[in-house]
Amino acid sequence: MLDGIDDIDWSALTHAYGPADDIPALLRAAGSPDAARRDPALDELISSLCHQGSIYPATAAAVPFIARLALEGPGDRLRLMWLLHGAAEGSGPEYQEVRRAVAVALPSLLGLAADEDPAVRRAMVWTVAVCEDASLPLLPLLRARLAEERDAQVRADLVTALGLLDVSPETGGARARALLSAPEPPVRRAAATDLLRTAPLPLPPDLVEAALDAHQAAPIDETHHPWPDSYRPLMDRLMDDPDAALRAVTRGLPLAWELTEVWRDRESDVLPWLAAAAVDARDLCQVATVGAALAGGEPAPWLAPHLASDDPSLRVAATLVAVRLRVPGAIPLVLRLMDELPEESATLRLTPVTSPGAVVTVAVEVFGAAAEPVVRRIADRPRTEWVDALRDFPALAAGRVDDLVRLLPASAGVLAALGPAAGPGAARALRVRAEAGDLAAALALARVTGEERPALEVVQALPDALTRRTAAVEVAAELGPRAAQLLPLVEERLKAPGLESRADAAAAIWRVTGRTHDTAPVVADQLARRSHAGRPYFGHQPHLGSLRALTAMRLLPAAARTAVEHIAFSPRRVVSGPLCDATPHPDLEARELARGLLALTG
Repeated sequence: MLDGIDDIDWSALTHAYGPADDIPALLRAAGSPDAARRDPALDELISSLCHQGSIYPATAAAVPFIARLALEGPGDRLRLMWLLHGAAEGSGPEYQEVRRAVAVALPSLLGLAADEDPAVRRAMVWTVAVCEDASLPLLPLLRARLAEERDAQVRADLVTALGLLDVSPETGGARARALLSAPEPPVRRAAATDLLRTAPLPLPPDLVEAALDAHQAAPIDETHHPWPDSYRPLMDRLMDDPDAALRAVTRGLPLAWELTEVWRDRESDVLPWLAAAAVDARDLCQVATVGAALAGGEPAPWLAPHLASDDPSLRVAATLVAVRLRVPGAIPLVLRLMDELPEESATLRLTPVTSPGAVVTVAVEVFGAAAEPVVRRIADRPRTEWVDALRDFPALAAGRVDDLVRLLPASAGVLAALGPAAGPGAARALRVRAEAGDLAAALALARVTGEERPALEVVQALPDALTRRTAAVEVAAELGPRAAQLLPLVEERLKAPGLESRADAAAAIWRVTGRTHDTAPVVADQLARRSHAGRPYFGHQPHLGSLRALTAMRLLPAAARTAVEHIAFSPRRVVSGPLCDATPHPDLEARELARGLLALTG
């Protein structure tokens, strides 16, 4: 069964954990009739040869022996087939060699397509499909198996495999269309998914309905599917057509949030579905994010149970939704929350990934002057978590300077916004912090007293060259011409490998010098390189920073025009947002900036 295993120099090969000289012993143990010896050996083989999807030089050499064990061994046939499938779809420099080895082994395994265990038959179909072009000679076998197979799941897998391999529209398309009326829902679903994969956009409504009907009759989670990259899961394909995706939402599929992440201007369509499905703080956070794009102002009676929940995080999240949707009575809800949960309302996180900030701060952002009752409550009881909301209420902030000084460094931004009105006491406190190396305090001091030297000295005193250059960009962008002595550091940043770093440095140089001939092209280059039709850029600051810089310059270089037009008018998102932090989607600002820049520059 393992003839020839000792003819291979295993010590010259490697696997996930180093030299592969242990593989022969593991393969022999995997062929043992003793399950107590066989099972741990197979575990070790899987971990060594196909570790978390990665494959290695030893994987290709082991494939023929794994195939023999699957065919002739005493047990664990299914796990051995899984190992062959994982090897064939694995990633690494050796992936072509490994896939060829699996394809060469497949003819010897054809009998497993009729194995008595349906799970083994399925694994065999998956392995044939994942070998793609190398499996084309096996198409007759798959067609014959489809005619003979009686298990619904195996038949569905055969339909998918044939759809991926049998690319002839005369045979493949006709077969799939005929199977749309098959009695087994999984088969109908596989046939509809295959037809949708190659259907033109917009997707045919009758085909979408057929796929949704079959999915509802036989739901399946395709998060981790066994197919090659050419396969398109049903939900992914529906997302290529916003109307098809919305139809899926109305049929109960959980695609409402994903729809707003891929397509623009769909918030009003999905908000009722998100609201109806909201059960926890994360769900409510999504509702708040979607609501931030809408005018709002309507009552939301469905929020009442969440607002009355015993769970503080739900009450905070529900209040945040009320604020984002501008629900009548939202400001009193914020005040009530501040009274009921003086600690929690300031600090509770609404998702494990990021924080949307304090509800009170969001209320001030959304309602502006109408949020004055909230700001007065903050001024009466200043807290580190809330203090930033005082920035836009200088009259109230000016009366609480002593408290603001006490809350440094969190209050540095508020004192900076007050400027000279912050007074000498604040200036002294900021100077002490600046002398201790606090850059934010030094920049606030420049706003309060007009003294730029402390900020420049903080930058020059930073011990690390990269940190100095990064801080120099920040200070130059803030102080403009007063940061002229930092120009050498900022110009060094133009040589940075990252496009974002160079664009930030170029914008800062412009703010100091007014030069556009050598700065605008750098910013434009970032936009041109980062904009890809149909693919949102994951990480929004480079787009937004570049658009803000060009807007401030009142320039649109020719190199960036196509990118800016795409950002302005694409029906798809071109900037991605965070998972969910209840803030407006950054793509909204990107589109507004792009359209404004086009209007400004003609």
